[in-house]
Amino acid sequence: MSIDRKAAIAAYKERKTIAGIYVVRCAASGEAWVGQAANLETIQNRTWFTLRQGGHPCRSLQAAWNAHGEAGLTLSECERLEDEETAYVRDALLRERVLHWRAELKAEAI
Repeated sequence: MSIDRKAAIAAYKERKTIAGIYVVRCAASGEAWVGQAANLETIQNRTWFTLRQGGHPCRSLQAAWNAHGEAGLTLSECERLEDEETAYVRDALLRERVLHWRAELKAEAI
């Protein structure tokens, strides 16, 4: 393995992830779903992949995808969390904030 490749792998492993709350909206139906993610940068790819496969655990979100397709849904950030020192603190804060955003947006859970 080359030194450049080792350096690239090390840099990838050390990168900062941004945790936070996100919302998926369906323009046609007006529905919204709110979820939490340990890494906001990867959540859309993961969510869209599961929806494309037809196996998303949130049935109403999967139904909206099936009815309106990828173009009918949008995913956006609600809130980013500041760097937390421990996963426990981060996870507790995510749980608290996701409840706030679900109530605020009158959204279902993802």
